[in-house]
Amino acid sequence: VQLQASGGGLVQAGGSLRLSCAASSRTFSIDAVGWYRQAPGKARELVAAFTSGGSRGAITYADFVRDRFTISRDNAKKTVYLQMNGLMPEDTAMYYCNLKQIPRFEYWGLGTQVTVSS
Repeated sequence: VQLQASGGGLVQAGGSLRLSCAASSRTFSIDAVGWYRQAPGKARELVAAFTSGGSRGAITYADFVRDRFTISRDNAKKTVYLQMNGLMPEDTAMYYCNLKQIPRFEYWGLGTQVTVSS
């Protein structure tokens, strides 16, 4: 399975970005997919994820992005999105797409850099 993330970039505080991750998984519609991030010197952390398959699968958000970020998926396009509004400098990180073929396999994309200037 390959994951291709895009949409990162440089934005001013308060701005918005929309990340996309296209997956090659044949079982995408039932896979758990989501976004993680890793800032320099810090551990990788969950941002938002569908914890199960389907367009209405259960979603979990990190507390620090609740009400600012929205995750969505298009199973026909095998793509998961992360709409990020109200970006803050502390959101600066490499953002990674993650896909889990429950219960056995897990895949990571190469990441897309998000930089928020103050």
